[in-house]
Order: sequence, then C-alpha cells, then structure tokens
Amino acid sequence: MKEPKTSVARSIKVGVITDQTGALSVMGIANANVARMVINDINAKGGLLGRQIDLYLEDSATTDSMAEAKAAKLVQQDQVDAIFGGIYSSTRQAIKGPAVVDGKKLYIYPEQYEGQELDPLIFCTGPVPAQQVEPLIPWLMQHTGAKKFYLPSADYIWPHTMNKKVREVVTANGGAIVGEQYFPLDHTDYSQTIEKITSSGAEVVFNTTVPPGLTPFLEQLYNAAFTKRGGYLVCTYFDENFLNMVPAAHVEGLYSCLDYYQSVSDPFSKELLNQYDKLYPGNARFTAGSACSGLYRGLRFWEAAVKEAGSLKQEDVIKALDHAKIAEGPGGPAEMVPGQHHVRMNMYIAQANNGNFKIVKSLGVIDPKEGTVRGRASAA
Repeated sequence: MKEPKTSVARSIKVGVITDQTGALSVMGIANANVARMVINDINAKGGLLGRQIDLYLEDSATTDSMAEAKAAKLVQQDQVDAIFGGIYSSTRQAIKGPAVVDGKKLYIYPEQYEGQELDPLIFCTGPVPAQQVEPLIPWLMQHTGAKKFYLPSADYIWPHTMNKKVREVVTANGGAIVGEQYFPLDHTDYSQTIEKITSSGAEVVFNTTVPPGLTPFLEQLYNAAFTKRGGYLVCTYFDENFLNMVPAAHVEGLYSCLDYYQSVSDPFSKELLNQYDKLYPGNARFTAGSACSGLYRGLRFWEAAVKEAGSLKQEDVIKALDHAKIAEGPGGPAEMVPGQHHVRMNMYIAQANNGNFKIVKSLGVIDPKEGTVRGRASAA
C-alpha cells in the first residue's frame, strides 16, 4: 500500500518491504513503524534536496513469493528511487531478483545475516558473522568454560553459513561441535533432537531455528531442563521482540550478540527509543535482531548519501553511500566500510534476565570483515 500522500510535485519515492503479516508480523510491523518515523522526520525538516519523500510501504507477509511480487511492483509500477527491507535471507534473495537483477535498483538490506552479499547495488546495514560469532564465542567459552556445542538449525542459507563460522571459531578455541541438525522453518516436534542434545553432553545450544519453529523448540528444550542442569543457550538474533514471543522462563539466561539493545544507555539511543515508544506503543518494539536498528541506520545512510550526491542519480548516491557515516544511531555511531557495502559499528553481548536483556559486555566497534564489492553499479 502507499502511505497517505504528503508529497509535492516531483517527490522522492522510497519503497520499503516488511513482513507485516505472517510468522514475522510483530517484527515486520516494527520495521514499518521505523520507516514511517524516519521518513516523517526527514519530511518535517524540509525533505531531501528540497523535495518531500513518499513512502511506498508493502507487506511481504513472511512469504518470499509475496516479497518478490512486491519488489516487482515497487520497481515497475511505482518506480521508486530505492528499496529497503526484508528479514529472512531468503526474502532478501526474493527481493533481489526483481529489484536488483532485473530492475537495477539500489537495495538496502537491514537485517543481521550470514554475510557474503557483494552485489554493487546492495548495501547491508545489519551485523554479520565477524561481528557476532567471532567475538561472542571466545568470550562465552572463556566466561563459562563450555566447550561442547550443539547446532539446531532452520534449513536455509543463514543457519548453514552461520554454523560454518561457529564450527570454525569453536574449534579454533579448543571446543567441539557435537551435533548439527537442520529442520524446515515450521518444524514443531524436536523430541528426538532434545534427546540427542542431552546424550551428546552438549554444554551450549547455539540456536538458529527461526519462527514459526522457534517457539516449540525453546519450549521443548526448557521442558527437558537443559539450562537448569547447567547448559547454556545462545541465539545471536534474539532481541526484545523475541523475548515477548515466549515465556521468560524458556529463555532465561540466553546469550545474544547484536548492535543494539534497549538497555544501551547512550543519550541518543535512549532518546530514539523514547520517540519510537511514544509514536508506536504496543508489542512491536524497536529492536536490533529483526532489522529495526539496521533499517533506521540504512535510511539515515541513504539520506546522508543523497545529500552528499546532491541528486538522486543512482550512481552518485551509491558512490556516496560507499563511505557514508552517521554520528548518532541506535547503539552508537556507524559507518560504511569503503568497498565492502557493510557497516562498522558497536556490538554488544547481552543475556536474558526475567524478560529483559542485560548487557554483559560492550564489545566496542567491530569491523564486518566482508569482501570487496567488484563491478560498477549501473544507474537505474
């Protein structure tokens, strides 16, 4: 749908695709809220290049075919200047086809993910394995003494790639992977897996199952008393929205590693959270694990790049995006690493405590360590 029109002639068109219905609806609604909040803020301050921004907000319904169709609509029918959005990596790939491969359109993907996206037209504004797995696992092993890891996983690209990095880092630090399994996203019966976790002697469950299969897995692991017996639960994408999805007891003590938590206490992060909560009270909270922080960051990077370019010519905007910086953002300042199309930013390790996240380690600025993007982005 198109948001209520606030434009003047020759407005700038921004397309945002979010999962406002389906399994990720709470997260998608939060992303939609962030898009509205930032675009409204830019417009209230005079817009960009003296022009207002029209937000074209589409619901991908947590379905990749729907995301693909919406991306095609934004490019072909609405002729937007840039596209943002997507949570699942498979959704990114679905958007990429019509938006980037066919449409040659600038696309900013805001979610923490497996890395390795190196298309000249794509910028990624969430954390990648070098910013999550690489700092978290050595800290966890040293902090807890745990060495045996079990990897229950959803069967798509993000878990497979994350687990390769987990195996690499665990073994490099003297640990072992004692089990690795993959399931459909909607898998619900994990009884055999729980038995394997128990019999393997696993000390850490590094979870990459995702909704809708996530909730039954966490419930069954809790009922098996894994953490009560001294086991550790890790889920790098877990944020305050996910805490709201399950009973607090099911994830008590869970470790996560993200670029922002609501307990980050720098003045800008607190002010931003207060602004969001006043505008959008309810269950769809401003969080990092499901792309809110990355979407905020991506929209502000794009705003800075358009201002530097002085036009909407895509080639010039991309050139400016390559080194874009924001002095303030959720979790702190951030900057694109030139040539990588990924972001250098602050990272945090947090632990679930009575339904909230408590930051246990501020990691400081972490580099994404992604590859160099080859090729020249053509103008749309």
